[in-house]
Amino acid sequence: MDGSETAINIMVGTIRAGTPLVFAGLGELIAEKAGVLNLGVEGMMLVGAVTGFAVTVLTGNPYLGAVAAIGAGMLMSLIFGGLTQFLLTNQVATGLALTIFGVGLSAFVGLSYIGTPIQGLQPVAIPLLSQIPIVGPLLFNHDLLIYVSFALFAVVSWFMFKTRAGLILRAVGESHDAAHAIGYSVVKIRLLAIVFGGGMAGLAGGYLSLVYTPQWAENMTAGRGWIALALVVFATWRPARVLIGAYLFGGITILSLHVQAAGDAVTNAMSVFPEPIGRWLLVIINSSHLLATLPYLATVVVLALISRDATKIRLNAPASLGRPFHPGA
Repeated sequence: MDGSETAINIMVGTIRAGTPLVFAGLGELIAEKAGVLNLGVEGMMLVGAVTGFAVTVLTGNPYLGAVAAIGAGMLMSLIFGGLTQFLLTNQVATGLALTIFGVGLSAFVGLSYIGTPIQGLQPVAIPLLSQIPIVGPLLFNHDLLIYVSFALFAVVSWFMFKTRAGLILRAVGESHDAAHAIGYSVVKIRLLAIVFGGGMAGLAGGYLSLVYTPQWAENMTAGRGWIALALVVFATWRPARVLIGAYLFGGITILSLHVQAAGDAVTNAMSVFPEPIGRWLLVIINSSHLLATLPYLATVVVLALISRDATKIRLNAPASLGRPFHPGA
């Protein structure tokens, strides 16, 4: 395999690894722009993953599995929405409870599916375009859900900044009292945003179990739900930055796998570093557990550096984020 082919494979792997975060991050972005902080993304992803996998096993159709994953995420989000919007429970505590519930429920439902093989979603090459050198395999030879993620990014960006509905959504997130005063249903708008976020989290989980690693394993999201939450904040609630952050995580994940596969070549390369830096790098590279933490650590560090201006984050954060709305107040 020559260098250009390796680079293309790494970039394709980056897109695949980042796609679950694109779905989950953009879904959470819409919810937060409406003023809702849902920390249950990890739980919704896990329930979506196991539901999508189970439906695929039962029907043999991974596309039905993907739809079921979206539905499962929506149902989970409705639990959160009902508690926070009607019973006015604390959003942080409710979101954490939703994650704990999702972890336990997915483990219970998925117990009988561990080790069950499936035929996941396969790449769909777009005729002619997929034959273009470099660009073809990079952009036009993916599974259907990756194309959906590209479209989702475009639609969310257009919706937020180019439509009246997006303006209303942002208005609710900035001042729910003002939006209510001029006649908008804050609870209805927030519920719709919550359900959309839940559906995208479920699809993110479904992508993991149907495409990325077509199998079911307990806790297979491996903290990606929390990374998606961090992406939204560090991206200062901008869709383009969420996309970049998702692919940053995916790129570091794929690079760490290539480093593990390179073996002796990487070990020899470490000899150019002075002691004790070279020795510590070797320890990290030779430990699969330590290497597996690098995508999470590096993503958070890089995003924190990019968004180190705390004032900018405060200015871009929805003013009503996490605040309950009291219709009668």
